[in-house]
Amino acid sequence: MRHRRFLTSVALVVTGSFVLAGCSGGEASTDIEDKSSDFGFNAEGLPIVDETLTLSFGGSKAPLAPEFSEMELVQQWEKDTNIAIDWENLPDQVYAEKKNLMLASGDLPDVLFNTGLSDAEIVENGTNGTLLPLEDLIEEHAPTLSAILEERPDIRAAITASDGHIYTLPSVEELGILQYPNFLFINKSWLDALGLPVPSTIDEYHAALEAFATQDPNGNGAADEIPLSFRTDSFCANPHDLIAALGGQPENNDHRIVRDGKVEFTANTDGYKQGVEALADWYADGLIDPESFSQDDAAYLSKGKSATPVLGSFFWWELKEMVGDDRVDDYVHVGILEGVDGDRLASVANHQEINRGAMAITSSNEYPSATMRWADRLFEPVMSAQSNWGPIGVTLEENADGILVQIPAAAGESEGERRQRVAPGGPKITTAEDFESVVAPEPRALERQEMVKEYYLPYKANDAYPPVMLSNEELDQVSFANADINTLVKEKFASWIVKNTIGDEWDAYIGQLESLGVDDVVATYQQAFDRFQKGGE
Repeated sequence: MRHRRFLTSVALVVTGSFVLAGCSGGEASTDIEDKSSDFGFNAEGLPIVDETLTLSFGGSKAPLAPEFSEMELVQQWEKDTNIAIDWENLPDQVYAEKKNLMLASGDLPDVLFNTGLSDAEIVENGTNGTLLPLEDLIEEHAPTLSAILEERPDIRAAITASDGHIYTLPSVEELGILQYPNFLFINKSWLDALGLPVPSTIDEYHAALEAFATQDPNGNGAADEIPLSFRTDSFCANPHDLIAALGGQPENNDHRIVRDGKVEFTANTDGYKQGVEALADWYADGLIDPESFSQDDAAYLSKGKSATPVLGSFFWWELKEMVGDDRVDDYVHVGILEGVDGDRLASVANHQEINRGAMAITSSNEYPSATMRWADRLFEPVMSAQSNWGPIGVTLEENADGILVQIPAAAGESEGERRQRVAPGGPKITTAEDFESVVAPEPRALERQEMVKEYYLPYKANDAYPPVMLSNEELDQVSFANADINTLVKEKFASWIVKNTIGDEWDAYIGQLESLGVDDVVATYQQAFDRFQKGGE
């Protein structure tokens, strides 16, 4: 027997298949007419159903991924569970366009897998009944996930909306590297040619950049050297640690950090101003690439691979990706520089390892119990590893210690490309403990992990803002204000460095931030942070 339904939530309410009833005290309960038993539902063991049940799944997939039904791991899931899946997962951009139409029309698959839902979309479609609340289903039919959430209240808090409901399942990968993505590298071959040491202080670093700009380290007789290049609002190319070294202000893309339990806005402080002023002086002296404020990733990455070596120093996540195989030995990692006040400050980004939106069950689904049992298998550590990197025997194999390790990719294919082709993603949890006892990090991830532990964690300057799910009201309070505030900060950062006008414009800028509601935004984030610290209550 096969099942495929694309029903609106209104139709479900009318027919009685799905009823959402409000209760006193602001709580809600869900009464679902679950038809899993029609297919011989088994509360434990495999298969999950005795007769083949087909569910419709929609969502996003990686650009190189084939149809999910062609993946070996996905085919194994169907054999194990007797649940067949009619997949319609699309490349990100295509899915993003279809997702909005789908949610607006109510023409829904049974499950969203790699949902691509923003926090606002999760909250809106959870509260309006488009997405089923999952906490009771988790308690009754997801023993693996329930045990994890019991042990890890922070994960539970991250996926719990302010109304107390869980509308999506998580994806967690705890490598400890996402919050320190901006690695600073410098051209050591140039340093050696000029008789300079690898810098350890901000003053030594500045002196090296000056030497790159005024001498001829690439030896071609042309003034074509780029002493320092970076990107703004990038995942991994931001000069935040220079702001911290020059002004003592930890910074990140959100301009929002946490210190001592207090949420702080970073881009209106004296330390931030001091850091920007110093970078403006560097720019005036020709030390900063003028394209740093406008270049995209493609243009940025091309600078490290130009025919003539021109790049002196840069921020990026992975050295080889920036400069290519032939030049990796020419560069060294700098780490955190001692700042003007004698401190080393590693800015912490808000990139999250606990992510919401890996999977959601929609109001079209008449078999939520069977669906939740199916999803729960993906949270078993070995299965999570395969969902993330690919199946055992294809991308993973056990070493002598029983730990899953990467099988080297075939010639002409990178590990990242292979991963897209064989790993469906979706809900999964690989904790820091799992990386020690179940699956080893990818070699490139392990390298970053070791760099973070040695060069960044000892100098952690702030806490990241945690993966808090804001309420509808809180989202209304911050969304538009944040967009205007972040646009202003970005524009002024570039303008002040290029034109060196921060001294003249600072007071007016502070007034603009206040008029845009920066204090109210911080207060809203503090409220949500305090709720998160209490476990999402």
